[in-house]
This record gives sequence, structure tokens and C-alpha cells, in this order.
Amino acid sequence: MPRAPAPQPQAAPIPTPEVLGSVGQAPHLPPGFTETFTSRFVQANGIRQHVVVGGEGPPLLLIHGWPETWYAWRLVMPALTRHFTVIAVDQRGIGLTDKPKSGYDTRTLAHDMVTLMDALGYQRFAVVGHDTGMPIAYALAADHPERVARLAVAEAFLPAVTPSPPLIGTAQVNNRLWHIPFNRLTDVNEQLVRGREGVYFGWQFATKAVRKLPDYAVDHYVRILASRHDALRGSFGWYRVLDITSAQDRQRSARPLALPVLAIGGAGSLGENVADTMKRVAHDVRSVVIPGTGHWVAEEAPQEVLAALTTFLGPYRDQRRSVRRQPAATRGK
Repeated sequence: MPRAPAPQPQAAPIPTPEVLGSVGQAPHLPPGFTETFTSRFVQANGIRQHVVVGGEGPPLLLIHGWPETWYAWRLVMPALTRHFTVIAVDQRGIGLTDKPKSGYDTRTLAHDMVTLMDALGYQRFAVVGHDTGMPIAYALAADHPERVARLAVAEAFLPAVTPSPPLIGTAQVNNRLWHIPFNRLTDVNEQLVRGREGVYFGWQFATKAVRKLPDYAVDHYVRILASRHDALRGSFGWYRVLDITSAQDRQRSARPLALPVLAIGGAGSLGENVADTMKRVAHDVRSVVIPGTGHWVAEEAPQEVLAALTTFLGPYRDQRRSVRRQPAATRGK
């Protein structure tokens, strides 16, 4: 397998972050987490991206969803390092990653991931995406099939692929989905939410969970979203360009994915709908529905998610044990 071109050295290393949103400032991490994982800034695709990296073995890229950060994966990351080098990224516009005014369509977001992995020295890797991380991960596998070995996705829809519910649906469906049109608004959503981040985002976390997330985790996400004036704009960026992403997904769906796909749903949320969506765009789809779990599967049911991922990624792990990464001048010291 040919390796990616060596990344060009920067004028100076980007310092390891020690601020809100980094590993060092994250609350209630699993024992030993900070000895295994470090926060790093990586310059890739014209933006500074924040990643949390740890472990040894084949590379595994974790892409969180809205309105979370890399922290959403904290409960499954330590066990994954037994077999993989784990890279948990903050999406463009979220957490400690830069928040430009453009570039939130999934083609650009997928390119963010490709250039990030280039900078870290990885040519081929497995990907896991949750919520908005699912359409990003799908775009990554569809637009760059030579780069992605296996794809696992959880708890989301694909624009222009998943059938849309009726405009006037049940109260349950409305409660689950009303944030999507709200987040797409141009600016009034920021005006309404700013200063009330705890109300809006707290409601999202509470109503989409079966197993309630701990208060410290919700508070951590809310603090990050309220910490910068551009944080809300960045968090809504993915939704505001759904028309562009929908057009891209229509093109992608004409070429079904050939790689193995794992679709994970919470029984108290999307359930089998995740697999039903992926079967529209991929030939080889396996489904796992986790009982007694809502939308936030990696936090509500980390052991079940870990078991599903371990089984699914086993062949990739065994085939790629010999993978070695290139030195990356972009890594923080």
C-alpha cells in the first residue's frame, strides 16, 4: 500500500492546547486517560484542527456529532487503544478547531479529514461517525474510497437519501427533529440561543437520551458553546449548507459504497432507520440496535458500542497491524 506524501514542515510547531475543550481541561475522564491521550493542533486544509490522539496500531478516526466535541467518545477511547491508534477530531466550527465562515458542506468536511490524516501520516484508516459525523464519514468514504477501510456510523440521516418525515408529524418526531430547520436559519437562531445556551442545548441532550447524560458532561458541552462568540455560528454551519450537501449526496448515492459498513442505532431513537439509510448507499451493511438507549449511544451505552466496534473492526485490525505512520511535523510538542 503506497504511503501518503510526507507533510510539509511548518515554520514552527503548533503548541499543545491546555484550554477549555482540550484533554487537560476535560472533566471526569476515565482513569489513565491523560496518560494515554494528548490534545494536538494540526494545520490541515487551511484550518487549524484540534485532535485527541492516543494508542498504537492501525489508525481509527472518530468523528463526533452535534452539539458535541471529541469528548463524546471519551468512554470508548481507552479500550480502543488496545488495538488502534485513536484519533478523535473536533469538526470544523466546533470545539477547538477553527471556525471559518464557510466550508461546512460534507465534501469540504471530508477533505478536512483526509488532509488531517495526511498530516498525521496515515494513508488508509477506519472511520466512525455519529450524528453529523455520520454524513461526514459517509462523504469521506464515498469521495475518497481508497482511503477508508471500514465505516461505522450511528444515529443520523443522510441528506437527500433518507426519506423525510411529513411537515406535520407526530409530537415525538417533532421533538426529535425540530432542531434541524431551526439550526438552518441564517442568524435569528444565534440571537435566540446566545445567553440561553444551557436552555437550548440542555433540552437537546435531555430529550434525546434514554439513559440521562451526567450533568457534568452536558455542562462541559454548554460551556464550550458559550465560550466564544463564533461558537454558535460554527455549530450551526453544517445545517446551514444542507442544500449543498443534499446535492452532493445525490451524486454520491449513484455509486454505492463497496466497503463494509456498520450502522448503529439506539432502540429509543433511530433504531433500524440508520441501517435502512445506509442500505440505500452501500452494498455491505450490518446493523446493531442497542436496547434501552437513545441518541447519544457512545455515552449512554459505551460498552455496547465498544463491543459492536470491536467485532466489526476486527478484520481491519488484524490486516493492518503492521501499519506504521510517517513522522508528522504538524504534531504539537
